[in-house]
Amino acid sequence: MATIKKRGNSYLIRVSCGYDMQGKQIIHSMTWKPEKDMTVKQMEKEAQRQAVLFEEKCKRGLYLSDNIRFADFAEKWFTDYAEKQLKAKTIARYKELLKRINQAIGHIKLNQLQPIHLLRFYDNLAEENIRNDIKYKPTIHFAEATKNIDMTKTALAKKANISINTLNQAYKGKNISYLSASKIANALNYKIEFLFEKDSQNTKLSPKTIQHYHRLISSILQTAVQWQVILYNPCERIKPPKAEQKESRFLDDVEVLELFHCLDKEAIQYKALITLLVYTGMRRGEILGLKWSDIDFNTQTINIQRAVLYLPNRGIFEDSTKTSSSQRIIKVADTALQLLKEYKKGQNIQRLQCGDQWHNLNYIFTSWNGKPMHPDSLTAWFKKFITKYNLPSVSIHSLRHTNASLLIANGVNITTVSKRLGHATTATTTKIYAHAIQSADEAACNTLQNILKKVQ
Repeated sequence: MATIKKRGNSYLIRVSCGYDMQGKQIIHSMTWKPEKDMTVKQMEKEAQRQAVLFEEKCKRGLYLSDNIRFADFAEKWFTDYAEKQLKAKTIARYKELLKRINQAIGHIKLNQLQPIHLLRFYDNLAEENIRNDIKYKPTIHFAEATKNIDMTKTALAKKANISINTLNQAYKGKNISYLSASKIANALNYKIEFLFEKDSQNTKLSPKTIQHYHRLISSILQTAVQWQVILYNPCERIKPPKAEQKESRFLDDVEVLELFHCLDKEAIQYKALITLLVYTGMRRGEILGLKWSDIDFNTQTINIQRAVLYLPNRGIFEDSTKTSSSQRIIKVADTALQLLKEYKKGQNIQRLQCGDQWHNLNYIFTSWNGKPMHPDSLTAWFKKFITKYNLPSVSIHSLRHTNASLLIANGVNITTVSKRLGHATTATTTKIYAHAIQSADEAACNTLQNILKKVQ
């Protein structure tokens, strides 16, 4: 039963909820402060009502004190909300962000968390040298130190315990991680400061990244409001730094034709994969999640219903698509499907050659033994591919933007483009491809002008 004790202008309400495993009594408490215009009788009556409501909450396990630390509430938020509602990759990203958040505000109680605490945190995030992944580039001394060493690159990479690719990056004067730079310096018996220097262009977090921190904190605190732990969300009273909207990188029609020309010289697996990405606009995880049963060669359609993803703590795994609207069936050009048929013949031969080492999981694009392809392997291959043929510097995801931009530029309506891409709303499509929509609008204006000139 709840107990009520008047303390000055407020009432302390306490409820016993049994005993813990160590035999210690579990007591929950809350403070209720009456409104100024209430009479003594009204205050006592309302205090009794608040006590009943509070006791009911405690019995149902719905009570969380507002003096709980942010870090403790965030942990409960992950357990009771995030892990049940969000995707694995989103959860992993949030947990990474939470490390820095808890260092700054994790010790603060929810009822004491103020907008000024968040503003100070965001100011700190905007400072120089705040990134955890600051890159290091070789100094002019690196070439001298490696010029006359009595070992091969392979031997040096082995001595430094790094990959030969990482060492080659350093030899080319490109950025590498601090850990790799320090290992190379140790292997050569030099101080890291002599052989490498920080990349001064890449030491700050972008405003967009700071916005990610803000959104996570706001989501956690908004849940605290919904669970009636706090009365308001401090994030609603401040604005994070504005992030400059960058145009999505994509290839134009001439560059796409050059891309296809270069693909003719590559393995059929990658030729089919990249061609299909351009023709469909699928996400990287979606195309790697395709199975042969998803392809209907008769109707020329693909059923997109899963994704293959990678997380360090889970490895390669299969997941549902990014959103429910991402599960879709789209029509595919015959050109791409013919490539798939050609590729399937080669995969059948590969399967027979592997024998019992082949994993018959029915994935279309696989590693050598039938297991799903590592998403980062595809990204790495594509990066080498565009460098090899001196193509425009775009990423795998840029092919999705290329698909959408070409469709919009050639008069396909936004609703159709949005559905093919698997966007939740056309507003998402409009926001991302504003540049293409503007170009299409200008083209439409010029076309109309030419038509009317002929009529006049």
